Amino acid sequence: MYEKTYYATHPSMMSRATNDELRDRYLVSKLFRAGQVVLTYSHGERFVIGGAVPGATPLTLPRQADPASAKDHSLLERRELGIVNIGAVEGTVVVDGEAFRLARYDALYVPMGTRDVTFSGEGARFYLLSVPAHRVYPLRKVTLADREPMYRGSREASNERTIHQLILPHTCLSASLCLGLTRLEPGSVWNTMPPHIHERRSEIYLYFDLNDDHRVFHFMGQADSLRHIIMRNEEAVISPPWSVHMGAGTSNYSFVWAMAGENLDYNDMDVLDLCQLR
Repeated sequence: MYEKTYYATHPSMMSRATNDELRDRYLVSKLFRAGQVVLTYSHGERFVIGGAVPGATPLTLPRQADPASAKDHSLLERRELGIVNIGAVEGTVVVDGEAFRLARYDALYVPMGTRDVTFSGEGARFYLLSVPAHRVYPLRKVTLADREPMYRGSREASNERTIHQLILPHTCLSASLCLGLTRLEPGSVWNTMPPHIHERRSEIYLYFDLNDDHRVFHFMGQADSLRHIIMRNEEAVISPPWSVHMGAGTSNYSFVWAMAGENLDYNDMDVLDLCQLR
């Protein structure tokens, strides 16, 4: 069921890890494959990170296949799910018989206890993020127009960007999932400025809206010993609670950020001065 399992790691391993080992432990790639639902599992907050790319026939969110104790149970028996359509074409998600049309950048919150989820629409590309939940919240579609966006950065600093908070308490209730979309303006390449860490949450970034010949340099690690991973279009990266997360691309791009952990406070972060980094 899960193509790969990512285990929790200690910050001390960063200084000894090769580039290939960093990629193996934190980079989530090849999520979006035509005609497939691809799921991976991270022990950090027990995230399920996946992609669904329907073709001529609909796709169904798989039921549990492992471990043996969970076999044939609904994946969302004790989980909630966030879905974002990052494709250029509108698609449809059907949740226990109720259909939702998701245009580009639209999101859908799917509550714990949901039995069946299907995806359809050639050209749609659904990004999936699921974490454990403790109660049921309402099923809800969220669009970019549902809340006033946040404008951050500047063209002079090459980090002019628009932040859309899609699944947070003031936009869409959830048990522990926080999710949003950030889009950089042309000429801007730096995201998440100033850099910071979330000691009480893990975070996943999915970088997209990149041409094939462009890359994002994703920086991670502790402030006094940064490392980086070079990322392609539609690749995700796992950021542990102890890790700085920030990136710079060879062009502007978009990214979906998702967090889960102890709280739902968007502003719960330890901000770092750039002069602290080395």
